[in-house]
Amino acid sequence: MAEKKDAKTEKFLEYKGKPLVRSGNTIYYGDMNDPYVICLGIKNSEDLKDIKLAGDVTIQLMYTDEDIPPKDRIIKKSEKKGLFNALDLGAAWLERQLKKG
Repeated sequence: MAEKKDAKTEKFLEYKGKPLVRSGNTIYYGDMNDPYVICLGIKNSEDLKDIKLAGDVTIQLMYTDEDIPPKDRIIKKSEKKGLFNALDLGAAWLERQLKKG
């Protein structure tokens, strides 16, 4: 019989101690229980031998509060070349915002 996974025990890939969750070309960085997360949207990708590298990536710092309309959840927005550059900027934004409260 297959075991049912408990959501609390499921491990996610992490970056700087915060979870990374991917859905298609969208990556969420941060804990959804925190007031803010980063949303990374991969706009295009480039082939390098046998792998795909993210090209342009949109970064959004946003509220996790579902009572706020989706359009009003976005606090900051930018675009970077490459996933690492986008994730690095997003991590800095998120850390600063979480310290502010």
